Amino acid sequence: MTDGPAGADPADEPGAARPFRRGVRLGLDVGTVRIGVARCDPSGILATPVRTVARQKDGSDLAEVVALAREHEAIEVVVGLPRSLSGRQGKSAAAARGYAVRVAATLAPLPVRLVDERLTTVSAHQALHASGRPGRRHREVVDQVAAVMIVEQALEIERRTGVPAGELVGPGPTRAQEETE
Repeated sequence: MTDGPAGADPADEPGAARPFRRGVRLGLDVGTVRIGVARCDPSGILATPVRTVARQKDGSDLAEVVALAREHEAIEVVVGLPRSLSGRQGKSAAAARGYAVRVAATLAPLPVRLVDERLTTVSAHQALHASGRPGRRHREVVDQVAAVMIVEQALEIERRTGVPAGELVGPGPTRAQEETE
């Protein structure tokens, strides 16, 4: 016995959870000096650090991030959006948003999303400390670890809700379109 028309897919209902999308997501932890880059495997099971990209006044860091997205054949890029504990967005959030807009414009039509990254850098430092890495050496990889946490959070949200995490920044379907597809 079925509840809808023959052949209808319940996942087509508005707001219905969809199957988890396969594909690599590239995560970015954008800072003023460095950008941590991470990726997940095509199944979305494991997120791993890729590298730390130094910010450059000439914009060559953007070209490097775009090249990494293409090299890894990412289906989307998730950029951490730093917020205060109260949820407010300050200068760091504005800078991350601006960078995400530039990435989106360059990678269009590949979707770029802003994902809440409260405390990821703090958590990354704690994880590095717990692993026995000396504090003076955290700087080398902390942005990559934070980027891994951003990707993991985005994957978990999509697994739980059936909808890609975060706020869509660039060209691509809107959240309403995603929920009805």
